[in-house]
Parts: sequence; C-alpha cells; structure tokens
Amino acid sequence: MSPTSQAPRLAPLQPPYEPDVAAMLAKWMPPNSSAEPLRLFRTLARNNDLAGRMRPLGAGILGAGASIAPQLREVAIHRTCALTRNEYEWGVHAVAFGKPLGLTNEQLRSTVLGSWTDECWEPEQAIVFRAADELHRTSTISEELWAELGARFDERQIIELIVTVGWYHVIAYICNGLSVEAEEWAPGFPRRTL
Repeated sequence: MSPTSQAPRLAPLQPPYEPDVAAMLAKWMPPNSSAEPLRLFRTLARNNDLAGRMRPLGAGILGAGASIAPQLREVAIHRTCALTRNEYEWGVHAVAFGKPLGLTNEQLRSTVLGSWTDECWEPEQAIVFRAADELHRTSTISEELWAELGARFDERQIIELIVTVGWYHVIAYICNGLSVEAEEWAPGFPRRTL
C-alpha cells in the first residue's frame, strides 16, 4: 500500500482558519489564489511556527530567484519524489509544474519507472536526473558526475541542485510519515504495464 493511500495520521486543518493560520496558508499558495490550500500545507499548519520557518526555503527553490532552470529543477524534484516514494508531491508537481513546464508523459513516467539513460532526456536533464539518483543512494556525488555537473552548471547552480534534492527528501519524510492524503486532482505514480 502506498503511503498516500492510507488514512492521514494527522488530518489537515479545515476552514475556518485562525487568522495567523490563514495568513500562513495564504503565503504558501500562489498570490491571489482562490484554490483551497494544499493538504500538505494544511497539515504543516498544525505546527504553524515550523511551517513559517520552512516556507522561505521552499519558496526560494520554486521562485523567480532560483538559479536552476525550472524544467531542470522539476526533473530533480520528480526523480527525488519517485525515489522516496513520495507519490503525493510527485502528483502535485506533475500537474502544477512538470506538465506546464513542458515535461512529457514519457519523461514523467521515466522519473518513476526509468533511468537517466532513457532516450527521452536531453543531456542536461539526464545529468540532473543522475545527480538525484546519486545523492539519494550515496548522499554524495561521484567525481565523474561532479566533473559533468561542473561542465554544464556553475557553483551556485550545483549547490542549489543539491539543496533541492535534499529539500524534497524532507518533504517526502513529511508526506510519507504523516500519510498526507493525495489531492483529488493530482495523478498517482505511473504503473508498469504488462
């Protein structure tokens, strides 16, 4: 059973929200959004102080000041979510970021069931995918991959890539550890076909 198919261990907060919680949730959502805040955010709101400290890093990774191209960032995020079995966040990112940024169904499928060597990946995308794999498996980057990263990315981008992969490990611990329930509109992981 996938962690997201279990009953949530902590139910997300429901409206009406206390004013400080409503203000925090508004910061986590896109400006002027009329959508209900994500279940992950409403679960984190059970510890509003911690959520407030987490938001700047999450927003910085996804924001306009990020040094990694958004599509490459999404390759790292989707692969990290797949490796950590974080189906909740993988599905949210597939709808909110991956598809709108141009990741194909084949690429999204590959993040879960494939490899950085799959033909669907451009060279930079494959390197980012491989970095997510190595960081997950060994908590480091091999000398060979370090040289490849250095040939394509500057120091700032490499640091940001490492932090992004680490951040989505934290998000996986939260989603999986608390069994955050999937959003109705978010897809689950693709499945192998016979």
